[in-house]
Amino acid sequence: MRLTTFGHCTQITFFPRVFPVNCYLVKENDGLTLIDAALPSNANSIRQAAQSLGLPITRILLTHGHADHVGALDRLHQRLPEAEVMISERDSRLLAGDTRTVDGEPQVKVRGGIKPCQTQPTGHLKEGDRIGNLEVICSPGHTPGHVAFLDVRDRTLIAGDAFQIQGGIAVSGTIRPRFPFPAFATWHRDRAVESARRLRDLRPSQLAVGHGNVLSSPLDAMNRAIKQAERNTRRMN
Repeated sequence: MRLTTFGHCTQITFFPRVFPVNCYLVKENDGLTLIDAALPSNANSIRQAAQSLGLPITRILLTHGHADHVGALDRLHQRLPEAEVMISERDSRLLAGDTRTVDGEPQVKVRGGIKPCQTQPTGHLKEGDRIGNLEVICSPGHTPGHVAFLDVRDRTLIAGDAFQIQGGIAVSGTIRPRFPFPAFATWHRDRAVESARRLRDLRPSQLAVGHGNVLSSPLDAMNRAIKQAERNTRRMN
């Protein structure tokens, strides 16, 4: 496990050299917000990281329902039963193991690992919600109900798998040969590109993702990744 602190946030990275999986602890006035829950074996390490910061985990926010982002949720919830648990209403279906598409969205198979969880969300995340200092940004594409979080204090963007940085920055759905797994798990590439543009337009000061190191002053890199994704989309269409 590796801890990297930046701004109001600490990145927790598991298996940094092999298959980096990140989750985040964000400091708030009432404790810590955990963003994503990594892998099933990581629950104790996440709690230890919180203890090292001297604050309790008061809520758990999930960017989406893939197994490497919700894996430790049940074990954490058993140990932190008072903590809020929130995910988008759409991806709460994935949290329960339901991968069927719904009316009104592209009828494309949901990809990626799904680990059904017993934990029930205490609430659903919606566009524009403010959870402490984190603003919810809907960013579908990697999954149908993917969300990102913008820290309004310093404009750090915690973007889940809407972008990847490991293997080279890329929009979800763009294959990076050195780390192709987020692309393979992407539900809808066109929507992923649309979401990437929305996130870029927020002009974040730092980009923090599910796989890879935190990127400071990320706008130029985000623009390059979006242009590559747009080219790929045109070729495929």
